[in-house]
Amino acid sequence: MNKIMTEKQKKQIIDSGKDFFRKIIIPAHLKNLNELQLKDFNVNPFLINYLAAFLCGNTEPESLAKALVYPRVLGTSINTTFGTSLQSFITEIQAIVSSGSAIPGIDIEFEDAFDGRKKYCQCKAGPQTINHDDVDTILAHFKQFKGIARTNKLYISDDDLIVGVLYGSPQKLSANYKTIATTYPVYCGSDFWEHLTGDKMFYHRLAKAFGEVVEEDNIDGSQLITKKVKEIAKEIRDKGGI
Repeated sequence: MNKIMTEKQKKQIIDSGKDFFRKIIIPAHLKNLNELQLKDFNVNPFLINYLAAFLCGNTEPESLAKALVYPRVLGTSINTTFGTSLQSFITEIQAIVSSGSAIPGIDIEFEDAFDGRKKYCQCKAGPQTINHDDVDTILAHFKQFKGIARTNKLYISDDDLIVGVLYGSPQKLSANYKTIATTYPVYCGSDFWEHLTGDKMFYHRLAKAFGEVVEEDNIDGSQLITKKVKEIAKEIRDKGGI
């Protein structure tokens, strides 16, 4: 390895990640939970009773509410918020590792911890988060940048243009990412963070830090979810069922 990011820089990324959760992810998550109503669910009546019985052993209103609320609050809702809000965290990373990039399609520029070369990286959230049109857009941006680099007599190899996937594993990468990987490197999860920081364990340190925010801010998620389950259960009772 050529360059190891300083502990100060790594701590700055972790602190920025915590701020990202504290200021953006958690407030949006709590807002979505607080505003959730029965009408917000696209209920499959053939499945919901089965799921309630599978989860709780019965199909009482509170069990039905749990089968609705748990997946929404612990999955769909926050995954959407994370993906749509990610750019603000990426911008913070760029400010820590290098000067801002003004290159279209490039989110961050950094010196790779493995080969010491400057990398021009477009960041994506997870291993399933791009579609076919995104592939064409990414390839077009990289091709455009290579043309600009040649004009300015800047040598850029295909290996210097990368896609960084912030979480997940290479084995879970979608076919769309694999299409990009036939020409440009796609670093996923711990691989990406190790290339960026030189720290094999940084990915896990960062993920753990996000969970620490809940403890540091004394957020009792279980109480909030229980309260919402009771509210949805009451709606089900008042409606006479689902």
